[in-house]
Amino acid sequence: MSLTLATPHAEAPAAALAPREQEALRHIATGCTYLQTARLMGLSKHTVDAYLRRIRAKLGTNNTAELTRLAVSMGL
Repeated sequence: MSLTLATPHAEAPAAALAPREQEALRHIATGCTYLQTARLMGLSKHTVDAYLRRIRAKLGTNNTAELTRLAVSMGL
């Protein structure tokens, strides 16, 4: 029996995210808050929160640090 280490989520390509989700993720990964991201995108902070919940669900992440690592690995 061989053991293989696997991450809890697959490295999903950026194409799996909608363009606005990619934009929100890019802002968050650069250190913007939800409110700053909302202002930059012309949205409410609740919409940004909804985008990030969907992104977390699609990418299987639980926190902002994981999101940032994935954003970097996807070239965002």
